[in-house]
Amino acid sequence: MIYIVSLVYLVNFILSNKFFFTRLQYESGDWDVDQRMPSNLLNSLVEYTTLKVDTQEKIISLSSDEIFKSPFCYISGHKLVQFTKKERENFKKYVNNGGFVFADDCNHDIDGLFSKSFVRQMGDIFGPQALKKIPNDHEIYKVFFEFEDGPPTTSQELNGWGDDIVHDYLKAIVINGRIGVLFSNKDYGCEWDYDFRNKRWYKIDNTRFGVNIVMYALTS
Repeated sequence: MIYIVSLVYLVNFILSNKFFFTRLQYESGDWDVDQRMPSNLLNSLVEYTTLKVDTQEKIISLSSDEIFKSPFCYISGHKLVQFTKKERENFKKYVNNGGFVFADDCNHDIDGLFSKSFVRQMGDIFGPQALKKIPNDHEIYKVFFEFEDGPPTTSQELNGWGDDIVHDYLKAIVINGRIGVLFSNKDYGCEWDYDFRNKRWYKIDNTRFGVNIVMYALTS
């Protein structure tokens, strides 16, 4: 099956020959968090893969039809998520037609406003049982780098930030056998929110799982 979004992306990729990172802007909440994360992740794609990458993050309104040109979208925040009618329509259409959204709770808190309200929005859009735990041997954990134990733990979890829980799973909405929405309570955005030139201080580059997420979105 050829997905509309995937086909549009393929045409754009042929023309521009570059992957681009899209951050979704939405009217409620605080969408503009983790401002250094995209450039850090994009640097990792340049470093580890053969993708040609646009190193400038794109910020696109969820209510804009421009999102249908994006192969990969990121959404995050701390506060209440309450999509407008147009945002809800675009989100559903984008995901159902082959788009990929990585949603990350900046609170690292199951009971936080972002987590509870985003999960509620997903239930309203896709049905209350659509967002489910994915197994820790899922393809996304081995598509590029291998993570034998599932999602890597963040320093926010280890430091007792948020709900003081280490979340040993991620959740997803699967469309036609493929993840369309990947949801994390682990606060990867804050984990990767540093200048990419500081990676040399890390024994293991903690953005490697971000590379897996992007590669899964492009190849699955």
